[in-house]
Amino acid sequence: MWFCHPHQGLARHMSFLVRSLVVLSLWFGFLLACVSPTEAQTVERSSPPTSLGDPQELETFLNGVMTRQLADNHIPGATISIIKDGRILLDKGYGYADIQQGQKVQADRTVFRLGSVSKLFTWTAIMQLVEEGKVDLHADVNVYLKTFRIPATYPQPITIENLLTHTAGFEDGTIGQLVPQIQDLEPLGAWLPKHIPARIFSPGVVTAYSDYGAALAGYIVEQVSGMSFERYIEQHLFQPLGMRQSTFRQPLPDALSGQLSHGYTYSNGAYHTGSFEDIETVPAGALSSTATDMAHFMIAQLQLGGFGHTRILQESTARGMQQQHFTNDSRLPGMTYGFYEQQIDGHHLIGHSGDTTLFYSLLMLLPAPHVGLFVAFNSHGGSMASQNLLQAFMDHYYPAPQTTSTTPPAGFSERARQIEGTYWSTRRNETSYQKVGYDLLSPVTVSASGSGHLVIKGVGSQDINLVEVQPWIFQRTDGFSDTVIFQSSGTEMNMFIGNRPYQAYQKRVWAETPAFHVGLLLLCLVLFLGVDLSALAYLLRAIRRKARLKPKVGAFRSELPRWLGWTVSTLNVIVLIGLFLLFSSNDPYAVQFAMSPALVVVMMLASVSALLTLGVVFYSFLVWRMPSWNRWQRLFFVFQALAGVVFSMDLTFWHLLWLP
Repeated sequence: MWFCHPHQGLARHMSFLVRSLVVLSLWFGFLLACVSPTEAQTVERSSPPTSLGDPQELETFLNGVMTRQLADNHIPGATISIIKDGRILLDKGYGYADIQQGQKVQADRTVFRLGSVSKLFTWTAIMQLVEEGKVDLHADVNVYLKTFRIPATYPQPITIENLLTHTAGFEDGTIGQLVPQIQDLEPLGAWLPKHIPARIFSPGVVTAYSDYGAALAGYIVEQVSGMSFERYIEQHLFQPLGMRQSTFRQPLPDALSGQLSHGYTYSNGAYHTGSFEDIETVPAGALSSTATDMAHFMIAQLQLGGFGHTRILQESTARGMQQQHFTNDSRLPGMTYGFYEQQIDGHHLIGHSGDTTLFYSLLMLLPAPHVGLFVAFNSHGGSMASQNLLQAFMDHYYPAPQTTSTTPPAGFSERARQIEGTYWSTRRNETSYQKVGYDLLSPVTVSASGSGHLVIKGVGSQDINLVEVQPWIFQRTDGFSDTVIFQSSGTEMNMFIGNRPYQAYQKRVWAETPAFHVGLLLLCLVLFLGVDLSALAYLLRAIRRKARLKPKVGAFRSELPRWLGWTVSTLNVIVLIGLFLLFSSNDPYAVQFAMSPALVVVMMLASVSALLTLGVVFYSFLVWRMPSWNRWQRLFFVFQALAGVVFSMDLTFWHLLWLP
């Protein structure tokens, strides 16, 4: 569902000056293993890689990494499984599933919520139906929808393949994906037509990750198979794979509910237990499973559908599922049918990660050496921990040659001027107030930090430091394997991050940047506060003079603009304070998964203020004819009217006015 991912590396080209026959022979050996058409670099390797195959050595290595990650990222517990050549090398639990009861994690018993790793089962189910001839990957999804249709925003229909590669072009949104109580859950057939997202990209043009698309695919499984999604997965995947501790059902069956790990948040030096998360988009993120069960799924995928004496896919179908079917840039990893590709330390991986508000999980496969890694954490600190674990695992068992730094190519300054700026992800919302969370509160910025170096902020929990290795091609310099490519398309600048093939980033024009809009809102707020202070001063003076004042002819007419302006300014200050409190709230149902009553009230106040602002604009012309107003008061009132208009327009841009 909502997630971060490990990092992918750019293959390295090398050249080395011949100093001796011994060095020359080493150079040829490394050349055969590591050459690529990117950049000349000096290559060294201090020691051969550790061979993955000794369970005891593997456990010793993981004990060190996992212990460190749990401590550094404030995670109570984790579960992990490693497979190779069709067998489980290690499955083990770390830390606690229940801190209060002192219950430790057990890899074969403790159940974790897996978030978007669930999608791999949904996509596998689709491929089973494709194999049976019941689903056509290139057919319009509307062919399989009996009670509603996806609107034809573009001439091209959305196909099943678009769903599997996240190229349907849907905007993203989280309203209704999580519900506060189990009884609030609706069947997919009832929920999906009420939450059809806007289509903001033509199908097949660019990746834009979509939970709705995965839920829609799960609903198609129901429609085609004639059974519920949960039952289909149980019969066609869990049972043949021996996954007895896995379910998509909510609440969990009685046999599993007692084995579920608690999910935790960490704040103020303490862990806080979260409640069970009731996920509406079941096929996109409701899987609960153990590390041992997930090892069975990994074995079946790496054995191209085979597991023991049974099959979940034919070999040709599994091969087709694991092949690349879309990429934003041919030089970078892309999307298979469900898996996303990675390139780490020169090795090809496919996998998926997933998170809920309390759990984080990661599944990665190395098809060539038949190796799989699965890990799940019971705290959202697992986002960073999983990246560190995967990179440490690859560096230890499948390391890339060490490289020395190279001189960045000429002309960097000119390219940097075109690159620098604020970007927004293709995984965004454009038609509802959730645009605030995706774009205003989560900006992605790219800035130059020296000769040939860039810094990306806002993608993941840490800054990404890059160095240019070829014009427009950058590589990470902070220990992670990843490549970033910038691509100019006419007046647009696109950014593709190698370890995030399921979305792209597009540079914003200045009028769309968070800095511009925040600046406008702060200027308006200062003026509104000034108006409110002047109103307070006016009232205090009026109270002091009340006994001596006599009503004047036309006083009401001349005072009405002031009262109207004061009302608008006060409402706008209240709206800004309310929005700040709501969007910074820890309550997931304040704005993230629901439009809370408080948000509706704030948006209604904003709408009332917008209507009253029309009156302020009207009076901004009339006050110039009122003798009781001096020049400075009139000018100030004009600025107040202008601020009110700008404020209402900005709220409209972010869809924060209540329009029933």
